[in-house]
Amino acid sequence: MRAIGIILAGGNNKRLKQLSEKRAVAAMPIAGSYRAIDFALSNMTNSNINKVAVLAQYNSRSLNEHLNSSKWWNFGRKQGGMFIFNPTITAENSSWFRGTADSIAQNLHFLKTSHEPYVVIASGDAVYKLDYGKVLEYHIEKKADITVVCKDMPEDTDFTRFGLVKTDDDGRIVDFEEKPMVGSYSTVSCGIYIIRRRLLIELIERCQQEDRYDFVNDILIRYKNLKRIYAYRMAEYWNSIASVDAYFATNMSFLDPKVRNYFFREFPDIYSKVEDLPPAKYNPGSNVRNCLISSGSIINGTVENSVVFKNAFIGTNCVIRNSIILNDVYIGDNTVIENCIVESRDTIRANTSYIAEPGKVQIVVEKTARYTM
Repeated sequence: MRAIGIILAGGNNKRLKQLSEKRAVAAMPIAGSYRAIDFALSNMTNSNINKVAVLAQYNSRSLNEHLNSSKWWNFGRKQGGMFIFNPTITAENSSWFRGTADSIAQNLHFLKTSHEPYVVIASGDAVYKLDYGKVLEYHIEKKADITVVCKDMPEDTDFTRFGLVKTDDDGRIVDFEEKPMVGSYSTVSCGIYIIRRRLLIELIERCQQEDRYDFVNDILIRYKNLKRIYAYRMAEYWNSIASVDAYFATNMSFLDPKVRNYFFREFPDIYSKVEDLPPAKYNPGSNVRNCLISSGSIINGTVENSVVFKNAFIGTNCVIRNSIILNDVYIGDNTVIENCIVESRDTIRANTSYIAEPGKVQIVVEKTARYTM
């Protein structure tokens, strides 16, 4: 594919509350064994994009650990590869990334030293499959300056966390609202863009000169009447994990066999860093129904309609329902957990109960004695 990739993975999202206090949003665990950024990286390599930059900033340690070897996404190559860029103090600049456009501006050398004519920009906090090559074909067919991947969402969607677009009959974007209090349209931007590399350099340099830092507000919205900006509608599964409710719903959607088969059995594949862990173990007396149980976990109690991540331990007589148990959690005997997300590395003491109201999600964070200094 005649494009390079940029994955925006540096932002902090306070809507995820305690979940994003110790990890980057792009490093959030998904579907038992994956991280959010795996989906964008897999889409890049499956679209034959050989050179990808990951722009990281907030709580980047967990993300850097996950990306410590590019071979898992087939970027370990002589030409191209995966590059991780964090904010760097130089003679000309001593600022952190002040926005999405500024993160690209501070790494403009990556664009200027590349030779591919197009750039695919994607956020690292969405779960989806997409052939960027088809989007590029659409981009060229429409003679667009910028193409924005969009999706029509149900009317009951919380539109306050999305950018909304309005298009004409030809698909050209005529209006763009960024995270409005009341949504006027039901077509959301998926945070995926295709743009010619030289045009991107020009627009980013102009933003630098005018002290503008945000890609959406200072490029897409500002130039919507001056540039040919088109919407590419995708019909397949797409979801963002930009809030606690959205993160919970995205993980729980993997309990649907159709969603699991779409991501894990249908071509192309989704790749991730692989750990050497034993298969999940179900001890006598355990009862598991409609769950996703990951490697290294040991189940002794009852688990229903839940996603259990790696290395979790569920004690005897425990009841876990409609919940997400993140990595390396120890749950003591006789514990009841319903409608919750249990943070990774937690130790839940025996005879404990966490039950959230139906329709609401509670985040459980317990101080642990297992990892004291």
